[in-house]
Amino acid sequence: VGMLISTFGFAMLVRQGNAAGAGGRTVLKLGHGLDQNHPVHRAIVFMAERVREKSGGSVEVQVFPNGQLGSETESLEQLQRGALAMTKTSTAPLESFVPEMAIFGVPYAFRDADHCWQVLHGEIGHELLDAASAHGLKGLCYYDAGARSFYTLNTPINEPKDLRGLKIRVQQSRTSMEMAQALGASPTPVDFGELYTALQSRMVDGAENNLPSFFSSRHFEVCKHYALNEHTRVPDVLLVSKKVWDRLSPEIQGWLQEAPDESSEYQRELWREEDQLALAEVQQKGVSVTHPDRSKFADLVGPMHQSLTGTPVGELLRRIKEEH
Repeated sequence: VGMLISTFGFAMLVRQGNAAGAGGRTVLKLGHGLDQNHPVHRAIVFMAERVREKSGGSVEVQVFPNGQLGSETESLEQLQRGALAMTKTSTAPLESFVPEMAIFGVPYAFRDADHCWQVLHGEIGHELLDAASAHGLKGLCYYDAGARSFYTLNTPINEPKDLRGLKIRVQQSRTSMEMAQALGASPTPVDFGELYTALQSRMVDGAENNLPSFFSSRHFEVCKHYALNEHTRVPDVLLVSKKVWDRLSPEIQGWLQEAPDESSEYQRELWREEDQLALAEVQQKGVSVTHPDRSKFADLVGPMHQSLTGTPVGELLRRIKEEH
């Protein structure tokens, strides 16, 4: 059903888009998998409102949350075909379409949050957004998804050795699996929607994610240890179909770049608030939150960094490390 809706939406976009200069309306459908309370969804709604304001109501971005139009991978495939106008995705599934995005799965590629955003707002960040064009996608902006850290059922993770023998759920990403292996864990890909049950049934011993996701997913009900080792910073990316983009007027394209940029700044503030709230809430719910020595984890991934030498991702990593 989602496919039929989005395909119809593209047909409407072409007709209305061509008539936009003569007083017509352009309707762009945007699907994503997050709920309406998530900071990224709220930023996307903010973006849609700014597009409406900038265009005087002639351009409407219709937002469909909760995976109504398909999963992240399905949405990306629809964008490539021009069957869906826009989507939001994590860079983890995006690396299957844009290999360079694997850089975000490399543990300790960034020193801290400030370093990460300096890179994203600089030359490297723009290059990565542009790299999507070769794959039928156009990157518009990044949204903050914080730092990913480990959380476990019963075993507190204070040092890398504490991960040995533990089955840790990771995203469906080769880089994520290599990261977990490098740090001593046994990587176990599990669909996020099935993770609560997998934790509850002890199919996995833990997982890794940011604090707001740990809280909103209610994984704190079964996992009582959260270690802020902050191994990766995996942002979300707002994308538009290249086929759709190329059919829009330069004026509409301008609005569709300005509004996402504004929403990215807005979302970072929302994320900071959500991160602090989540930390306080999970501690109140009885979760032990620790701050292990990150350097002990970073030291272990040196060989993984070295193995990337001579590859496009390795070259990106070298340039990122040189950013000050």
